[in-house]
This record gives sequence, C-alpha cells and structure tokens, in this order.
Amino acid sequence: MDLSEQINQLETDLQEIASLLEKSERTRVQDVLKQEQKKIEKEISVKRHQKEQQAKREADPTSASKAYTVKINNYGWDQSEHFVKIYITLNGVHKIAPENVMVTFTERSFVLLVNDLDGKNHQMTINNLLNPVDVQDSSKKIKTDMVLVMCKKKTTKKWECLTQVQKQIKEKDKPSVNPDENADPSDGLMSMLKKMYSDGDDEMKRTINKAWSESQDKKAKGDGDISNMGMF
Repeated sequence: MDLSEQINQLETDLQEIASLLEKSERTRVQDVLKQEQKKIEKEISVKRHQKEQQAKREADPTSASKAYTVKINNYGWDQSEHFVKIYITLNGVHKIAPENVMVTFTERSFVLLVNDLDGKNHQMTINNLLNPVDVQDSSKKIKTDMVLVMCKKKTTKKWECLTQVQKQIKEKDKPSVNPDENADPSDGLMSMLKKMYSDGDDEMKRTINKAWSESQDKKAKGDGDISNMGMF
C-alpha cells in the first residue's frame, strides 16, 4: 500500500470516528474517541510529510546527493543484558521516509546515515566498539525525534565504555601505580599524592599539607608547605 492509499484509509477512519463522536453520549466514550482522533490526525500529518518528501525526490532524484552531510557527534548510550543501545536525537527524523534512515553494522563498528532531513544528510560513525557485536541481530528503531541503534552483544558481559578508545582514555586518567613489586611501596602513594596536589584546589592542597605535616618528624613539622618537604 503506497502513501496515498494509507492517507485515504486514515482519512476514512477519521470520518468514521467523527460520526461516532456525534452519536455518542457518554463522556468516557467520547474521550476515548477523541484520543484516537488525535492519534490518527497526527499519523495523517506524518504520512503527508513523507509523501511531500517522496514527491521531491522523484522530481529531482539527485536531491539527496546534493545535500551536504553533517557529522553527528552527540549521543547517549546505555545497555541491558543483551543489547548496547545508542540514542541519537534528530528533530523530525520520524517524519521522513523510513528508508532514509540506514544503519550498517560490522562486528566492531556501525555507521548511521540519515538522508534528506531538513535538506541535509546526517552521518554518525562509531569504530572500535569495546566488544564484538552480533551483526545479524543488531538493528535500529525510529522514535519521535530520535534514532535508537541497538547493538546485540555476543556475550552478556557488561561494557564499561562504548569503544576501545574511550577505555584507553579512561585507563590513562587513572592514578599511576608502580607495577614493580620490588619498588618502594611508598613511591606509588607519593606519585598519587603529587597528582592530587597538582590537580587539586586550594582546599585539597591544604588538606594534603596538613596530613603530610602531621606524619613527619619534628623537623618536617616546622615547614608548612608540602612543596618544600622533598615531595616535589
């Protein structure tokens, strides 16, 4: 059934609901009919918009290729036991033809391409996913002003990040600990204190100064600046 036929069917349904509203007397029945009336009116509006977009593409088949491509950088994500879900907000995406929204999956990546949305193409590429995904069972859903990309996990293992690059950055930001078992255990603590002191605000520095001073001998206690205690 093409868009014109779908619109005609919906308009017929709308006329029938209007007729039922005129005949109905009970408030509860009227409320249910009005809710359905609004739902159908909204669906008709979406279908008409899709029909207009389709007519434009048929009139100028090269219109989509002429549109410039916008890179999608903003998204949110979460996960369930079996899926990693990526949420991409795109105003009006539910109004364009579903075939204009495409997602291509590999085991470690996906590419989302949305064609001819407000005269622009939108593309999002995520490479180096943290873990492999099942290509066949991965999919997309189009919601109101949003595309939901669903990557099917190959295992139920929880993902700490979306990509391997994000994991590397996260691990890099962790306080460094000396891996040498023969090294002085205080070296790792010293390094961590240095980083905390360097990155901390005035309150943090005062706290470290006080803690460090209290742990030193009488000579060290006489110097209130941690930077003069041989720590830096």
